[in-house]
Order: sequence, then structure tokens, then C-alpha cells
Amino acid sequence: MTTSADTPRIVLCPQCRARVKWTPANPWRPFCSERCRLIDLGAWASESYRIEGDTETDDHMSEDDGPPR
Repeated sequence: MTTSADTPRIVLCPQCRARVKWTPANPWRPFCSERCRLIDLGAWASESYRIEGDTETDDHMSEDDGPPR
């Protein structure tokens, strides 16, 4: 009898969307390979991933927005 603990979780590689077993045998998890891991790391390093925001208020804090004194 197999239990859910015996069945590895299957996830999608964030880069290429391949099905990947989430097990200690996969050193690159959640990625399918070192290549996909490095592509993702390069995207972070080149700032391709961004969280949109209001740059005018995000970059310049007014005196009212500062930490309490």
C-alpha cells in the first residue's frame, strides 16, 4: 500500500514548466535542471523580475515618512 508520504510531489519548473519530482534526489528543485536554475538567477541579477510600484513615492521618502525620532 502506498501512502501520500511515499508518493513524491510533482511541481512545474518555474522556468520551462517541465514536471519535476520534489525529492532530495533533485538538487535543483524546484527547477528541472541546473540550466533552468541559472537562467532564473540571471533574470534576477539583471533585474528582469520587478514589482511594480510608484517610483516617485518609493524612491524619495519625505521627512514625514521617516522613522520616528
